[in-house]
Amino acid sequence: MSHYKPYSDYKDYGIEWLGKVPEHWKITPIKFIVNIFNGATPKSNIAEYWDGDIPWYTPADIDNEITKELGSPRRNITKAGFNSCAVKLAPAGSVILSTRAPIGSIGLTTVPSTINQGCRVLVPEGHVSAKFVAFLLVAARDELRSRGNGTTFQELSTEALRSLRVPIPQPMECASIINHIDNETARIDALIARKTEFIELLTKKRQVLITHAVTKGLDPKVKMKESGVKWLGKVPVHWRVMRFKRIASICNGQDYKDVVADNGVYPVIGSGGEFARASAFMYDGESVLLGRKGTIDKPLYINGPFWVVDTMFYTKIANGACPKFVYYTALTIPFSFYSTNTALPSMTGEDLSSHIVAAPSLIEQRAIASFLDRETARIDALIVKTHLSIDLLKNRRSAFIAAAVTGKIDLRETK
Repeated sequence: MSHYKPYSDYKDYGIEWLGKVPEHWKITPIKFIVNIFNGATPKSNIAEYWDGDIPWYTPADIDNEITKELGSPRRNITKAGFNSCAVKLAPAGSVILSTRAPIGSIGLTTVPSTINQGCRVLVPEGHVSAKFVAFLLVAARDELRSRGNGTTFQELSTEALRSLRVPIPQPMECASIINHIDNETARIDALIARKTEFIELLTKKRQVLITHAVTKGLDPKVKMKESGVKWLGKVPVHWRVMRFKRIASICNGQDYKDVVADNGVYPVIGSGGEFARASAFMYDGESVLLGRKGTIDKPLYINGPFWVVDTMFYTKIANGACPKFVYYTALTIPFSFYSTNTALPSMTGEDLSSHIVAAPSLIEQRAIASFLDRETARIDALIVKTHLSIDLLKNRRSAFIAAAVTGKIDLRETK
């Protein structure tokens, strides 16, 4: 933003989140430029209140990072549901702000809509547009969160919102600011989209690399044979086709409540990795951990003493098998094929044990594992670097919005 100039004259109103603002701008509590309405929830056990044609937004329906037009909510209510809880119908072009779990998500309505009690609707009055109000709320997000109260969860009260003091430029100046923000955020969003697509391509490339290495090997000239298994296809002629249990025994995890301790030495592992420490360990050594319930498609590799929860399996690697090769092979298991048809995805030890895999000699397994360690580390580093660049772009986007609507940069003239 270095090419943007500040205004020539500023005034300090003593508002910490706002800082100095252009001297000719007006400062006012937000309640004087918008009407603020609360939300409500129809009774959930009355079917006739739900699945109608009136959009009903909750904090879960609103993007937490940027201001954008809202799509369809997860649920609609009927006219009977609307009448039952006396909520107001917000007109199209209103701002919806989440005021709990979390505070500060912001969206713009495109059709008449309602909200639950975790949100507030702000309907602009006078010359101030909904977009400018929304951008103001983005800039004030940290201030709004600091005003939250509550023990179970933080919530922003209507009065705390109504008293928020905001800057208001003249109508033509306001329009210019909105235009500049739209242009700059569109440019940044396009960059973020391209980087996100790049991450998706890298993730696919990583999986293809692993699958090829553990089913075809590293020698492009090796003779191949039919494996007789659909997801394996052809495998090197000297590889053995076998059940997973030949390279790793599936073992059940256990409940961790009796061993968890603040001063525990050993990691307690769930599907997302370590989340606690234990005073005892279940197994010591290299192992591949597999989900039994919930997250079933994210195998983990571990080396050392650990405790694994009862929604996970751990493995004892067979003699003659390379643990890292077993791990990379586990990453190719078609979990969706095996997953039981329940609300919570789950795997059985029998299915995992019976899964067909192909394996070369121990020496070749180690070579494949070393190759994949090196190549996946390179791809992972690039993914991390790209994620960091996306974070920087998001921070730049937020900083530009804040600078624009608080008058830190002068956008009255086309730059």
